[in-house]
Amino acid sequence: MKIITTKKAPTAIGPYSQAIIIDNTLYSSGQIPINPISNLIETDFEKQVLQVFSNINGILESAKYNINDIVKVNVYLKNLNDFNLFNTLYANFFQNHKPVRTTIEVSKLPKDALIEIDFIANKKTTI
Repeated sequence: MKIITTKKAPTAIGPYSQAIIIDNTLYSSGQIPINPISNLIETDFEKQVLQVFSNINGILESAKYNINDIVKVNVYLKNLNDFNLFNTLYANFFQNHKPVRTTIEVSKLPKDALIEIDFIANKKTTI
């Protein structure tokens, strides 16, 4: 097991790791839209989504994985009315890559974020 810690994503706000690699599989903790430099969260939903994607990229890069290695994504939205905008931003982020995904509405997220995403990536995934 290898623990991934990077300054390219927010530090954990609890007793957990940003990500862990077991064999060739990377498991991330939920990423909320904290800017790892300023430690702030924007109030705008679109900016929050883009920050979460940036945090995900930071973890992937630090672990020497890339976006095409992602196989599973869990999305937690504070408001499902943001679903269409999220889908557009998500499609732009992943381009032609389409990992499996679950999206659910939740009543509250840490730091009053509007979105949280966790993911699983694997380097040996083939079809």
